[in-house]
Amino acid sequence: MTPPTLEQEDVEMLVPHQELAASDADAAQAQPMEVVAQTEVASTAESQPAEDPQTSRFTWTIENFTRFNGKKQYSEVFVVGGYKWRVLIFPKGNNVDHFSMYLDVADSANLPYGWSRYAQFSLAVVNQIQLKYTIHKDTQHQFNARESDWGFTSFMPLSDLYDPSKGFLVNDTVIVEAEVAVRKMVDYWAYDSKKETGYVGLKNQGATCYMNSLLQTLYHIPYFRKAVYHMPTTENDMPSGSIPLALQSLFYKLQYSDSSVATKELTKSFGWDTYDSFMQHDVQELNRVLCEKLEDKMKGTVVEGTIEQLFEGHHINYIECINVDYKSSRKESFYDLQLDVKGCRDVYSSFDKYVEVERLEGDNKYHAENHGLQDAKKGVLFLDFPPVLQLQLKRFEYDYMRDTMVKINDRYEFPLQLDLDRDDGKYLAPDADRSTRNLYTLHSVLVHSGGVHGGHYYAFIRPTLSEQWYKFDDERVTKEDPKRALEEQYGGEEELPQINPGFNNTPFKFTKYSNAYMLVYIRESDKEKIMCTVDEKDIAEHLRIRLKKEQEEKEHKKKEKAEAHLYTIIKVARDEDLKVQIGKDIYFDLVDHEKVCSFRIQKQLPFSSFKEEVAKEYGIPVQFQRFWLWAKRQNHTYRPNRPLAPHEETQSVGQLREVSNKAHNAELKLFLEVELGLDMRPLPREKSKEDILLFFKLYNPDKEELCFVGRLFVKALGKPSEILAKLNEMAGFSPNEEIELYEEIKFEPNVMCEIIDKKLTFRSSQLEDGDIVCFQKSPRADYDTQVRYPDVPSFLEYVHNRQVVHFRSLEKPKDDDFSLELSKLHTYDDVVERVARQLGLDDPTKIRLTSHNCYSQQPKPQPIKYRGVEHLLDMLIHYNQTSDILYYEVLDIALPELQFLKTLKVAFHHATKDEVVIHSIRLPKNSTISDVINDLKTKVELSSPTAELRLLEVFYHKIYKIFPLHEKIENINDQYWTLRAEEIPEEEKNIGPNDRLVHVYHFMKDPNQNQIQNFGDPFLLVIHEGETLTEVKKRIQSKLQVPDEEFSKWKFAFISMNRPDYLQDSDVVPACFQRRDVYGAWEQYLGLEHTDTAPKRAYTVNQNRHTYEKPVRIYN
Repeated sequence: MTPPTLEQEDVEMLVPHQELAASDADAAQAQPMEVVAQTEVASTAESQPAEDPQTSRFTWTIENFTRFNGKKQYSEVFVVGGYKWRVLIFPKGNNVDHFSMYLDVADSANLPYGWSRYAQFSLAVVNQIQLKYTIHKDTQHQFNARESDWGFTSFMPLSDLYDPSKGFLVNDTVIVEAEVAVRKMVDYWAYDSKKETGYVGLKNQGATCYMNSLLQTLYHIPYFRKAVYHMPTTENDMPSGSIPLALQSLFYKLQYSDSSVATKELTKSFGWDTYDSFMQHDVQELNRVLCEKLEDKMKGTVVEGTIEQLFEGHHINYIECINVDYKSSRKESFYDLQLDVKGCRDVYSSFDKYVEVERLEGDNKYHAENHGLQDAKKGVLFLDFPPVLQLQLKRFEYDYMRDTMVKINDRYEFPLQLDLDRDDGKYLAPDADRSTRNLYTLHSVLVHSGGVHGGHYYAFIRPTLSEQWYKFDDERVTKEDPKRALEEQYGGEEELPQINPGFNNTPFKFTKYSNAYMLVYIRESDKEKIMCTVDEKDIAEHLRIRLKKEQEEKEHKKKEKAEAHLYTIIKVARDEDLKVQIGKDIYFDLVDHEKVCSFRIQKQLPFSSFKEEVAKEYGIPVQFQRFWLWAKRQNHTYRPNRPLAPHEETQSVGQLREVSNKAHNAELKLFLEVELGLDMRPLPREKSKEDILLFFKLYNPDKEELCFVGRLFVKALGKPSEILAKLNEMAGFSPNEEIELYEEIKFEPNVMCEIIDKKLTFRSSQLEDGDIVCFQKSPRADYDTQVRYPDVPSFLEYVHNRQVVHFRSLEKPKDDDFSLELSKLHTYDDVVERVARQLGLDDPTKIRLTSHNCYSQQPKPQPIKYRGVEHLLDMLIHYNQTSDILYYEVLDIALPELQFLKTLKVAFHHATKDEVVIHSIRLPKNSTISDVINDLKTKVELSSPTAELRLLEVFYHKIYKIFPLHEKIENINDQYWTLRAEEIPEEEKNIGPNDRLVHVYHFMKDPNQNQIQNFGDPFLLVIHEGETLTEVKKRIQSKLQVPDEEFSKWKFAFISMNRPDYLQDSDVVPACFQRRDVYGAWEQYLGLEHTDTAPKRAYTVNQNRHTYEKPVRIYN
């Protein structure tokens, strides 16, 4: 699904595990974990037809989890579908701060060449305290030799996994589960979608499967496609800058191409960068934004109004008073309808719920104009439905109890034919147009496979509304039967037969994480109009010409690729290339071979034929051409090594390439040497063994410029002093100018450039063919103060280490703020000093820097510590990649001082006012809770001067801890928990020997899951000996200030381990709290059951440093 080089922090990325720092050998030597594994086989090849999935669940209980010191660990092997599998985990993360987990083909090393197998699978880390918080993630993959494992690099944060109170690590044991369903499939790589189905797919750019499924759906609505083709565009438009042209181009290629189509031009026309393509968004949101954008672009054209004609329907919102004659209504349009999935069995029950009448009565009466508060009915009815009905199924919902998004995987049915006139048109308003028959047929089913944090999208479509369904899954299109497109996308659970009942009597239920997410229906009466014919005459001529030309170029490249083995590419570097490149594109070595002239020559042709081509290209007669072979030296430089011998020039091009090129690539690199006489005509020349070919670069310290000035043959026994006049001539200096000569020896990993003794012979200085001599005027006495780099070595050192860094404010991590040219060798102090100077800040120690994560394209979670790295290069390296981005913050105090401080966010709950204020408390790390409370007292308003405070740890509306005053603050984590400060009530200060301090929490029962969900602010209450519920209720009502009418609806229960035991008014409350068999005090509490009517507070705590959800935007 996605490439392995980006890992998303906000969006789940599925990748082959690709280690960056450890090898299999390391793992083999590692001390193994203690494991207990079991497999529940759900079916075998014998028990099911070959085309149905064979499914199994594997449980891996990993004991002594935290004692494992290795980088990765494999589970035992288990078998599904006749194949061997195992789970691969990285307990400390695969070079990320998340637990990493993959499904691995256990015997991949021993399988035959070209093997592949397909599996849908779910990986889970079990929550051993509350099963419902178990983390599941699922995906599907075609496993092969290149990708023999697949899964989740960022499965879950390590901080959650290793926190025992979260429930994933209990008694140093972690339980991992894998559910695997194997399907026999045809070879993925050899499959030809066009040949098999007549349709082609769309390439995935990283995480654009959600967009691909929508684009295929829209493309297969012919009326929509025709309208896109008829949007005015011109031959001067560029697809990357014009949404209409990019969409026309994409649709044309889908219609006429033989292979899968790229979407990069379209996303560029949206104004997206690469990062946007690796962000997984919402199909519904993209659909709305794209249709709005097209609607806008169609205005004033022949296709104006197409979007409305296809997708727009209308409904009426009404409120009707029961006892007086008053009705209010408002007409609204819609392009799609959002239907509830939760609590609804099918599309019809969702529509029933949509038009359900709500009664406004009691406290919720309607204020009618001139009639005051009145009992009323409120609802929605439809005026008309569109020809193309888009139904968005609400598979994702916000769970207020858990403060997170959840995916609803419940079973939800949808019909092939949808009759919205059923039951005498009960969905229609009285004044609706009933002349149109609202009978619809299903056109497409968009599917989401996975969880709330990510997954995969694909679509089942009937392009011609025939019986045949097709699955459009990125690049791959397959024929599918109706059952797979319909029933298998209902969701819910599938119960599979047990083959070994004695092993485990519980029937194995396999949750279907793949289910319908969007449905597209086409009205029967509009079918002919919508499913019209679209052919070449609908496509503008300039578009046809442009796209045919693109196709021809593609075919030409394809042909070249197919014939590549018959040809050799010869890259010829000349003096002219060196002059153009040195000092601009390159500084070290002589030439970038990617930027020189290339000749594509048939391998069997003699080398003399190539020389004739060169003569035609450059006008240099064959007899004056001398070619040198290049060689890579041991010090990693690349220089001309020797001229071709006469016998070599008689060989074929292919033979010569093999002689010269040990790396066996298809290229032959040559340097063309041409000697010119005084009349600038070429001269033939012989090279003796005593001749050395040297290349010369000139350095100007005043301008900080380096340039190529030419090459010379020198005698091995000659001396540099003999060629000084010639060099001065080449440089344009006076004949007697004093110059210094340096040899450029190497530049990786460090620069080596040494002065040449002009009195020694060239041989004594170890100079040979292809060496580079840099020279300059002899440095003046004032150079050290007048110029930055007075000599060649210092300049080359500067060039080698210079680095342009793009700085971004940490508050706006997507936008470059400013750029600075720095040196990779700059110290930490150098860098922050330059940043401070740029920002006009006097104190550089108030700058805090954060490195860039090259994979997620976001700031790393932890900032760089004060002087925590030696050099700029250390700040920029991320595993094996080097970034050029740093993030900065301006602190209110110096960073060295801040690093000895701990900052805590504390929510102060006022004793008498219903208000909560967040305070940042910053104290030395060795401070105690007592210091926090004393600091807080200076910032908050107390009910009395003698009031005492305490600090609580609150998580998911439960109190987990009352902090002792002596506890050190250094290890307190307020990133996930809420720290709450409050006054200690007087009654708690005078608690009697038989009184009990109990936890009191608000709760509701989830009607669908029959589970308890806590909400609101938990609190502590003193329960006196023998106190009945009636007495306790009075005190709770007084404390919470709840009106009598509302309080009368509340229920009270003793709750232990999430099981409620409802209390009667006469029950003695302290008697319930005698038991001691609980996991923690927070698991045994007095529960107040009522609906959550409190408004949500306008503050948020526990926000991770860089978590934000990006909306879909189309910028152009």
